[in-house]
Amino acid sequence: MTVRVGQGFDIHRFTDDPARRLVLGGVRFDGSRGLVGHSDADVIAHAAADALLGAAGLGDIGEHFPDTDPRWAGADSLVLLQEVAAMVRDAGWRVGNVDCSVVCEEPKLAPRRAEMQDRLSAAAGAPVSVKGRRAEGLGALGRREGIACWAVAVLEASG
Repeated sequence: MTVRVGQGFDIHRFTDDPARRLVLGGVRFDGSRGLVGHSDADVIAHAAADALLGAAGLGDIGEHFPDTDPRWAGADSLVLLQEVAAMVRDAGWRVGNVDCSVVCEEPKLAPRRAEMQDRLSAAAGAPVSVKGRRAEGLGALGRREGIACWAVAVLEASG
């Protein structure tokens, strides 16, 4: 059986725009500052999509959903993840799993982890795990300037 692994990464800074909502793993975190981005700026969904595309040899999220294209303005990143999962399947791969490590000082992810994992897994068509990490006050992430996510995806040949 042929197996491929891909790595994804995304980072967005916080905005002071009170109208911008924070979305992580397809879950809205009311009362938290939103992230700057062309779509909904869901760093977890973006990193997961990038990991899937990389594993399948299909480029990166910016190639398929460029921030210069008005079609993707305000887009729901779970829809983008669904589209990426379909591209991966069409290319002859089955998603084994995606593992995501989110680095942020706020918000606390643990209370919403199951909800994020359920939504991401439904979009990817395979198990997606989410782990939260703190930057322990170090660097831009530690100063609460934004949120980053690293993801690893495993694909298996479907035929």
